[in-house]
Amino acid sequence: MKLPAVPAALARLSRDTRDTLFLLLAVAAIALPHAGHLPAWATAVVLLVLGWRAAVALRGDPLPSRPTLTLVLVACVGLTWLSHRSLINREAGITLVTMLLALKTLELRARRDAFVIFFLGFFLVLTHFLYSQSLLSALWMLGAVWALLTAVVLAQMPVGQPSLALAARHAARTTALGLPVMLLLFLLFPRIAPLWGIPSEAVGKTGLSNQLDFGGMSEIANDESIAMRLRFIGRDGPPPLKALYFRGPVLSRFDGRSWRPGLDAGLSRTLQVQGRPLRYELTMEPLRLRLLPLLEMSPQPVGSQLNLEGGTLTLRREGDLRWSAPRPITERLRLEAEAYPDYQAGIDEAAVVRRADLELPPGRNPRTLAWAGALRAEPRFAALDDGERPAALAAAVMRHIASADFTYTLSPGRYGELTPDVIDEFWFDRRLGFCEHFAAAFVVVMRAMGVPARVVTGFQGVDPLPQDGWWIVRNSNAHAWAEYWAPGRGWLRADPTAAVAPERVNLGRALRPAPGALEQLSPAVWGGLRSAWETLDNRWQQLVLNYSRQNQFELMKQLGVAQPDWVALGQISAGLIALLTLAGAGAAMWQARPHDAWTRLRGQLLRELHRLGVSEAAAHQGPGRWAALLMQRHGERAAPLAALLLSLERERYAGGTPPGRGARRRWLKSFRAAGRMLRRQSASDTLPDAVPS
Repeated sequence: MKLPAVPAALARLSRDTRDTLFLLLAVAAIALPHAGHLPAWATAVVLLVLGWRAAVALRGDPLPSRPTLTLVLVACVGLTWLSHRSLINREAGITLVTMLLALKTLELRARRDAFVIFFLGFFLVLTHFLYSQSLLSALWMLGAVWALLTAVVLAQMPVGQPSLALAARHAARTTALGLPVMLLLFLLFPRIAPLWGIPSEAVGKTGLSNQLDFGGMSEIANDESIAMRLRFIGRDGPPPLKALYFRGPVLSRFDGRSWRPGLDAGLSRTLQVQGRPLRYELTMEPLRLRLLPLLEMSPQPVGSQLNLEGGTLTLRREGDLRWSAPRPITERLRLEAEAYPDYQAGIDEAAVVRRADLELPPGRNPRTLAWAGALRAEPRFAALDDGERPAALAAAVMRHIASADFTYTLSPGRYGELTPDVIDEFWFDRRLGFCEHFAAAFVVVMRAMGVPARVVTGFQGVDPLPQDGWWIVRNSNAHAWAEYWAPGRGWLRADPTAAVAPERVNLGRALRPAPGALEQLSPAVWGGLRSAWETLDNRWQQLVLNYSRQNQFELMKQLGVAQPDWVALGQISAGLIALLTLAGAGAAMWQARPHDAWTRLRGQLLRELHRLGVSEAAAHQGPGRWAALLMQRHGERAAPLAALLLSLERERYAGGTPPGRGARRRWLKSFRAAGRMLRRQSASDTLPDAVPS
């Protein structure tokens, strides 16, 4: 890996100043992603403290006194209490750790102080994943950890002025050695709830809501972030895009401006499905709602309980046929479900239940109510029976929307500034709006004609092309449509947006705001880059974030385990730990051995000399001293060996190119041969004289 050159100004700094400034940059990189979660004063304090410490390092000023630091710390603790009303919850704890990390740099006097900063920095890196587990966050944290490890390596190099590039290479090499262990732990460490789980993403996003203000969905078109990904299972492939309705909050209470959910007081949950189901796999981002926007109409997900890493989530189908959870879903979910495009819902609902879907705020929108009354009174509808009339009235309203001068636009302006009758203003005066305006007006008109109706919100459509086999549903695909009730047929979907902007529904194409400058400059390049990044992010989510205990068991099956369970997983983990322990011990033994040629040769010579009885020979002595000891022990018979040792000393210390591996091997072979001859001569001298017969 080629690192960028160090600026000349940085190279001229002293070792302590340079290392301090680099550590401050690493701390800033760790704290920067928290700027969006910390109080504004906390971010300002971090910047001021780091700037203060950098100025001290550059000017060589003394560090602030302990009373000054104590005063600043007490002020930070007090501000934390005022901001969070606590010192022990998550947000307050992260604020305090960030403050401590920054303030610790103001008492960076010795290496032990640096190690405290290192430990606080590594801990603060982990807290980032409490807010986001995206690939971009992971890459940023990887760079921050690399910088922090480089600072650790610099602290372990007390001599001289090693370059930042050298320390960075050592840090990268050390990290690479630990990657196999990290990978094995990720694959096989048991996912035991609630000890193991992906933290919830705390950042809220525009999208679905349990309240819909008239005109309040316009900001969603600016949110191109991904809400869901789905992949269809089976040979049939994806259905037509106009059939992709993902059911979200159902809103039936209207106060003249806002829509809210109705009361679910034992409502009928009758759902009759027929035909072939559409099976699909869904990965949903944390929408922070107590519902799952599944495709219409889903009898239930595969299993009414979702086994999350943090526990089991039990789902239930509400009376308005949406699926809800007992708490807001703040985790990324992955599940399989079935949808039946051909269905009948709520056929047997009683009149007392439907009455809530006929209510209108008194005294509001008189012109719309009069127009609806006139339409309902036309003779062509009087001849129809109760089962046919609702559909005929709905078709008439849709024809009116398509034929009148209504315009589908994201910028209709604000309604209700001059009059509280927002439906009248939309239906008669301005006729500008998007899906929410048309759905709300349609429901009010249907209710005014005596037909139960309600607003349904959710998502409609997907991106035109799949990415890596997954169809993308964005927050900008958020949509509002209507449902009305007909005797004998139940609740029927009606999407008035399709009457005025058919491309929005038939092609699943969300209305988008004007493109930015970069997108206008090169739409194809920008679209390709975004698609490539989202494909990469999808693989990150599917392979890493969504890796669960079920994936662990499937991996064990691929490894040959017939019946994977926790016991088998524990046995495999224990075996791998044992292998890693043996490998670590072997690596330690290998590192303890000398690895340079001169040290290995000296060790071999010492063993040969000890075999020849020269026990005085030691490792700290040179070949010349060994030759003298050899001559003292064996006299002139050791002259060939002594001559070899003296030649070795001359080659070692004479300078020039050292002998190669082949020359060393030949020299050692000659020395061992001469040593064997000397041992034989010494042995013959010690034999007893022959006894005469």
